[in-house]
Parts: sequence; C-alpha cells; structure tokens
Amino acid sequence: MKKIIYSAIAFSLLLTGCNGSKSTVGNDLALSNPIETKIEISKVKDDQVPVTINPGRFTTETVTYRLPRVVQGTYSVSDFGKYIENFKAFDYKGNEIAFTKLDTNSWAISNATQLDYITYNVNDTFDQEAANGGGGIGNEVPFSPSGTNIEPTNYVLNLHGFIGYFDSLKNSQYKLDVVAPSSLVRTSALEETNSKAMDNGQTVSSYFAPRYFDITDNPMFYGELDVEEFLVGDIKIVLSVFSPTGVHKASTIKDVMFKMMQAQKKYLGDINSTPRYDIYLYLAGNNEDAPRGFGALEHHTSTVVILPEMMSEEALAESMIDVVSHEFFHIVTPLSVHSEDVHYFDYNDPTFSKHLWMYEGVTEYFATHFQIYEGLQSQEDFYAKILSKINSASAMNDAMSFTEMSENILEDPYADQYINVYQKGALIGMCIDILMREASNGNRSMLSLMKELSNKYGKNKPFVDDNLITEITAMTYPSVGAFLDTHVVGNTPINYNDFFKKVGLQVSEAKIKTNYIQNGNALIVTANPNEGTIFFTPLVEKNSFWFENGVRANDIIKSIDGEAVSLQNANAIFTKVFMWKPGTKINVVLVRDGKEIVINKELTQSYTMGETLNVNPDATEAQNNLRKAWLNN
Repeated sequence: MKKIIYSAIAFSLLLTGCNGSKSTVGNDLALSNPIETKIEISKVKDDQVPVTINPGRFTTETVTYRLPRVVQGTYSVSDFGKYIENFKAFDYKGNEIAFTKLDTNSWAISNATQLDYITYNVNDTFDQEAANGGGGIGNEVPFSPSGTNIEPTNYVLNLHGFIGYFDSLKNSQYKLDVVAPSSLVRTSALEETNSKAMDNGQTVSSYFAPRYFDITDNPMFYGELDVEEFLVGDIKIVLSVFSPTGVHKASTIKDVMFKMMQAQKKYLGDINSTPRYDIYLYLAGNNEDAPRGFGALEHHTSTVVILPEMMSEEALAESMIDVVSHEFFHIVTPLSVHSEDVHYFDYNDPTFSKHLWMYEGVTEYFATHFQIYEGLQSQEDFYAKILSKINSASAMNDAMSFTEMSENILEDPYADQYINVYQKGALIGMCIDILMREASNGNRSMLSLMKELSNKYGKNKPFVDDNLITEITAMTYPSVGAFLDTHVVGNTPINYNDFFKKVGLQVSEAKIKTNYIQNGNALIVTANPNEGTIFFTPLVEKNSFWFENGVRANDIIKSIDGEAVSLQNANAIFTKVFMWKPGTKINVVLVRDGKEIVINKELTQSYTMGETLNVNPDATEAQNNLRKAWLNN
C-alpha cells in the first residue's frame, strides 16, 4: 500500500434466485464444489448492489459467513460488513432460515444443512469515505484503493467488499458471475472463463478463483473506462482509467507508465515477474461524495490507484510514477518474500509480521532508488527525496522499535506511526543497501539480498517471522546484522550522517526549492477554528515567492482564484495550491488589518533555506567509488 497526502496535507494539519439441488458434500470436501457467487450491477437500486452466495450443501448444523474485517496490505480495520444490508438466508424450498449476526462482519446461520443460498445488498465505501474525510490508517472507513464504488458510470469492484467467505471454506474454489449493462467496459485481473450477452442488454461475465485469497487479490473495474494495453518486455500491461470529465487519457498516461516500468524491469533483472499486470486508475472529481484517500493498494498482479482528477498532466505523471512504481515493486515483497502471518492471513482476526520495514520500507526504497539508478531522476532530486524522508521520519517516534511497531500496527501507540514505514522504512533499506555494497566491494546490494530471499522462499513458501533477522545476518555480513539488531529490532535512532560519509556525501544548509504552502516539510498556513479563518504563519516570510510579493505573518487568506476560503472547503482548495507549478497565474486575496491585499501574479519558483545533500569535496576515492556503485554512475 502507498498512501500519499494531498488534501490531507491541508486539512488534517490545519485543523490539528439461485436455488435448486446440489451435490451433498461435507465442509472438508467442498474444495471440489466451487462456491457460486453473483454480483448484479444491472440491478443497482438506491446505490446498492445485490449479491448472491450459493455455497453447496453443508453437513454441519451451523456455519459462519464473514466479510473481511481487515484485508491484506492495508494494516488497518476496514469492517466491510458495515456496508452489508438486508442479509437473508434461504433453504431449498425458498423459505428464509434464521441467522444471528455475531458482530459487524459475521453471520452465524443455523439449520445450515438446509441452507441453499444467501443474499444481501452492498453499499459502496467511497460515499462514506468522502463524508469522513478520507479512509486509511486511523480512520473508520476503508482506504480508497481498497474500497468500493457504485455509480452509473463507474464500479470499483474490490471483491472483498462484495464477496465474503465461510470459515470452513476459505480454500474452496469460487465461480463468480457479474451481470452488468453490455455498454460498460470491463477489465479484470481475475481469470474470465465466459462472457454471454443477453437479449435484455445485459452481459454475464463469468470468472474463476482457485480460493478466497484470489477473490481478494483480483480487483475489477466496470464503467466508462479508457483502456490501453502495452508490453514491457514479456509483461502485458493493462491500464484502465476512469476520468469523470475525460480530461485525462489512458494513451497519455501509458507513455509515462511504459518508460517507468521498462526501467523497473531492467532494475529487477532476472527476478520472477508476472505475464500480466493491471493498473486501475480512478481519478476522483470535485463532487462532495468523491473519495479522498489518495494512493494505491498492491495485489500480486495488479494495483488500484486513486488520485484527484484536478491534477495537471505533469503532476499526475509524477504521482503515477511515485505510487505505481511502489506497488509494482511489491512483487518482490511481500508477494515473493513474506512471513506466515501474510501467507495464512486471517481476514477476521489477523496477526501481523514484524517486518514492515521490509514489506513497505524496502519496497518504497526500491521505488525511490531505481529512478536514480536507471537514469530517470537527477542526483539533486534523489538527494532531496532522501532528506525529505529523514525530515518526515524525525517528526515520528524515532526511538520506537520498528519490529514492535509492525507486530502491533493496529494498536495504540503504534497505529499512528504507520506512515513512518514509507519514511524511516525506506531509509532502513537505504542503509542496508550501503552496508551490503561496502562489505562486498559493490557486488551485492539490498536488491540482490531480496532476490536471494525470493529464491529461497517465493510466493508459496513463507518464512518464520522470528527467524528472519538471524537468516539475513547469516546470508550477509555482521555489519548488516548489527544494524538490524540496533536500529530495527532495537530502538536506537539512525545517524544517517554515518552512512552519507561512507558514500562521500555531506549535509549542508543552502537555498532549496519548495512549494507554496510549505517550507520543506513545514506548513506555512494554519487555521483559527474559532473565527473560521485560515492564515499564514511567520514561516511565510522564509518562503521567497510570498515574501517577495509582500505577504506577511498573520495575513488571512480570503480567496484563491475567485473561490472564498473556509474551513469547510480548505481540503479541496489547498490540494490545488499544493500542486501549483511555476508559470501558473494566480489570484489571491488576503486581509490584513481589515484591508484587502490582492496578489495577481504568475508563479515563480519559490525557495527557502534548508538542508541539502551533496558530494563532500574531501571524500576519498573509496568513498566516491562506493557512491558510484550505489547510484550506478
């Protein structure tokens, strides 16, 4: 998963009939009897989709059916059972059977030997998420890329939001029929076995899943989609885009994805890959029920991405590189290298691995490092990203054991530290990479280590969680083991200067580029909830664009580009400001001492003072050579 902060950067920080006879099978024999499921998009009513589940005949008196409480890759409680209404169970004569709702996500059905099928309606999560300010860590609704959408022009079918499982049948095969208007374009990472057009203008698309995991691991898009297919080596990439106004096209995004994924495949080398990879991009509009949890969620052969449609073509390309590269690198870990907690995942009561530093952190490091290593990014930009992650990590609890945090990620005080997996987690990957290259004269790296682990384990063989650090130490060098024990298992903060010195770099203060609501990572705007105003802080005077145009501390922001600014719409407005680029014409009205001040300008690059990472002129030849091996230059 990769969660990125756009709107939240402003808001959260500012406002601190399927009956019939079936063969008789016991629960333990159900593997040979696929569970028949149906999602009827063609029968949506009141924004709800009807679902039918036909499991086959049970031989036990009581069975339990569940929707996932937690889905893999999210590290938060989603409670998809909250979105189920009108749950009913029927016997073979069409009569309703009694059931008991055990909790938010679970239904116990008595007299199960007579159970024929169950039905219920599913609400989507996007509407609820919009009302709650965006899903994900610390929120009460699913993170958008793991969520669901039901609207006439688009259906985001993360199947774990529609289809559940019986406790005893998670390893049973699934047959899924999706009934939808024939006019809708459809794409699916799940294997389609048949498609039949009906006389009533509907099409029944049939899919097969070997087990429940494959239901949760293969999302679908239906709707007014723009779809492009292309090859990256021997991998078929299917890019499906939903843009409400049609402003963004799959053909344009395809060029960006091709160049990026070609570089990724080169970076990965001979590591196992998939024959097909789906990218589902949902671009959220400005309507009030649009999702606001921007980012992506990985699957074995696909990723679901949610981003704002208001982004410029350039900003969208930049964000797609950021999030899709991260998700694609998940084919290494946890998809190819993972613990028993991941392999035998319990959707209702999961346990979590200690190794988020590897699953999310190393993945994020690869997504950052490959860009400089394959020549997609300048050294200046790469160094700036590294320093940004250090600054962000320093705002978190830097003296917390990463393995302890990972294992208890749903609990306080660890849940609030999750975002650090993309910051310090990536920096842990960087440090191990440097240590590996130092100890091997540049011949081994973090990537080569992950390849070795992938060859040892792979997607069908999990490692024992408690043994991983010991195994890595044995496979690598004492310096790597000591680092992991001290800074990952232990709670000692990392002195990054020690690692920069190894590669001939130094940190110094200089003028750096920034945007128009931050100096580096520090916001220059805040809010007065009592008066309902948003104003500039004293930090604005260290932001060159605003200061040079006369803006001062405590200036109230009345309107931006003709739109009045309030606490209610700050989320949307400052999302736009965050994405401003030099050359954009702006009109900002401020209020100072009761008088209006108008700034009607074309944006120039804004600067502030901050730390930079650069080559130490006194670096030794060995340090310079190690840096060149690290960065491939």
